Amino acid sequence: MEWQLDVFKHFNIDDISIVTGHLAEKINLQSSLTYFNNTDYNTTNMLETLFCAREKMEGSVIVVYGDIIFEKDVLKKLLESKDDYSIIVDKNWEDMWKIRFNNPLDDAESLMTDEENYLTSIGQKTSDLNEIQGQYIGLMKFQNNGLEFIKKKYDEAKAISKNNKNILNPNLDFKKSYMTDFLQYLIRNNAKLKAVYIKNGWLELDSMNDYKTYQTLMESGTLSKFFRIQ
Repeated sequence: MEWQLDVFKHFNIDDISIVTGHLAEKINLQSSLTYFNNTDYNTTNMLETLFCAREKMEGSVIVVYGDIIFEKDVLKKLLESKDDYSIIVDKNWEDMWKIRFNNPLDDAESLMTDEENYLTSIGQKTSDLNEIQGQYIGLMKFQNNGLEFIKKKYDEAKAISKNNKNILNPNLDFKKSYMTDFLQYLIRNNAKLKAVYIKNGWLELDSMNDYKTYQTLMESGTLSKFFRIQ
């Protein structure tokens, strides 16, 4: 997160909120930050965590997962996008997934776009590489009409879930819905989610194995193929 904060600082972004959960007391970064705490972290997932900070969802909002780091150029591309919904997508995902996983398809999910680079599918398990045009990295921007539509559709889906029906993902309780479940729901409701394509320039630290993998790449001098430490 300190890396993320440094990148945001480079672009003079200083209105920053962090949603904490497990071991919230360990997250002690800058006094200027706004903190929200998801006290239900044991029974919820990414979507509910995001909406803990609902009061900050006004104007233009960048949403970023806490387990990724990215180069300045990646954030620059996102900031330059004028769409209501902008989603960073890595076209070169497969090389890194082959290093991180014995079978990249064990972790990778579908991501398809139309001829104008608007998402048509995201977050579905697939055994077909042709259904993966890139990987969603957990970095996006919502603005203008997009934010109001997101809040409206979240409220709508949550209300329906009270009847024991999760329209985001019927295999999960609503509180356990993934962000990609919600993004796919927005697509089904005709939201135009723009894929902002990158080629590498980020890392996901999802496990101790990831940490060891990146250490090995750094020691061998090959990490820069995927991520430049600036």
